[in-house]
Amino acid sequence: MAKKFKSKKGAERVSLIVAYTVLIIICLIWLIPFLMLIILSFRGEQAGISADYLFPKQWSFNNYIKLFTETKFLTWYGNTMLVSVVVTVLQTIIVLMTSYALSRLRFKLRKPLMNLMLILGMFPGFLSMTAVYFVLREIHLTQNLAGLILVYSASSAMQYYICKGFFDTIPKSLDEAARIDGASRHTVFLKIILPLAKPIIIYTVLTAFIAPWGEFMFSSFMMKGDPDKFTVAVGMKSWLDNSTLMAEGYFTVFCAAAVVVSIPITALFIWLQRYYVEGVTGGSVKG
Repeated sequence: MAKKFKSKKGAERVSLIVAYTVLIIICLIWLIPFLMLIILSFRGEQAGISADYLFPKQWSFNNYIKLFTETKFLTWYGNTMLVSVVVTVLQTIIVLMTSYALSRLRFKLRKPLMNLMLILGMFPGFLSMTAVYFVLREIHLTQNLAGLILVYSASSAMQYYICKGFFDTIPKSLDEAARIDGASRHTVFLKIILPLAKPIIIYTVLTAFIAPWGEFMFSSFMMKGDPDKFTVAVGMKSWLDNSTLMAEGYFTVFCAAAVVVSIPITALFIWLQRYYVEGVTGGSVKG
């Protein structure tokens, strides 16, 4: 019996080692492009994009200095940060309120409305890009960050499904007890539901921030012409379109910009990782 137990335990240990080994290899493969990007951002020599070596012959911070002093990167970065923060606030509020209403209230056409939003969310947004552009042009919101904020926030309610699923795990008895004590729906939502929904709030904030931060297609369609209105994605793409800039050493500056752009997302994920996982996989009340 003891030998059988030891054999089983040894097999489990071997399978665990194999699993971890495979995961480590996958992680290393996944990290290689990011490590290359960081290494290239510190390359001091002007070798251009066609260099046939990876590790710099001369390490330098000049690419970062050039990025912040000789380009409009800080302007683009500020535009992107402004749009992302405003969209995050608006989208989080809209998603939380919509999800709470669909989770707790019962009204006619509730299920058809949920199904309609779910189906519409399956279609890629660029299908309506041309129509949206002409509408915004008529109200003078092209070449305008307010137009981007409006478009990014407009369909926020259709992202209700994950947040609603979380609210469904919160016992309705809490709502009923508070209503018996005289609390309004507004009070129940703010004082009872939201404190219990911290994981899903964090998840909503993260997803709301990531989308406009890295979005390129619609912003490139909207913000043509004026470099001062570019977002980071549009501005950096304009460098790639200029072969002269790439030949003059802007490839390594581009790598430095990519590293700087990745910092907010990386920091948010590292800081809020535990809540992010709980928001997707967990519930609000345990036991």
